[in-house]
Amino acid sequence: MRLKVCGMKYPDNIEQVASLQPDYLGFIFYEKSKRYFVENNIPKLPNTIKKVGVFVDADIDMVIEKITIYNLQAVQLHGHESPEYCKKLKRHYEFISESHDKNLKLVQIKDKIEIIKAFSIDESFNFDALKPFEAVCDYFLFDTKGKLPGGNGYTFDWNVLKNYTLTKPFFLSGGIGLNETEKVLSFLQKQESKYCYALDVNSQFEIEPGLKNIEELKEFKNQINAKH
Repeated sequence: MRLKVCGMKYPDNIEQVASLQPDYLGFIFYEKSKRYFVENNIPKLPNTIKKVGVFVDADIDMVIEKITIYNLQAVQLHGHESPEYCKKLKRHYEFISESHDKNLKLVQIKDKIEIIKAFSIDESFNFDALKPFEAVCDYFLFDTKGKLPGGNGYTFDWNVLKNYTLTKPFFLSGGIGLNETEKVLSFLQKQESKYCYALDVNSQFEIEPGLKNIEELKEFKNQINAKH
């Protein structure tokens, strides 16, 4: 099972988390977040780790600017971005990759930017609302509906994912911590987890906002990998 650690903020801590070899590291470019990433650069990461920029209703030009500055491989859209917004962003990078030799340094991305569209889930969520996004996103991310766009710190009822009938792979997010290990493993045995592509963790592994507990992350990763 793939792992994304989101809300990274401090260079030394980023390097420590990277040593655990998660599949994705998330950097939040939303000024109202306590985990807002304001450093001038991201430490060099192994090629196996994809850098994700997290945005909330940001201007597309700003998103493109951050992708270029930080050489992001994925963007997570955590606001009310429309299918047209996703399509425009997706087409921008498809056009770039078709228009330049992929070996040129001018193009920092390989083929495209992965687009992850986040949705806040509760027991009344209508999964039909996802259909317009299916063709313009690479993944969905299901997070807990709360006061904040993300990082609310508690899980939603994963049983509601029985109502998910699409085949788009998704990230499971929202309050997942070390105490949820058995719950996660149980979920991954169920039919509704069929298209679960990755686990997304953040606030439950923090010493303070943006500062991750390395030992707890390591234990969680090892337990999930050992039993799944």
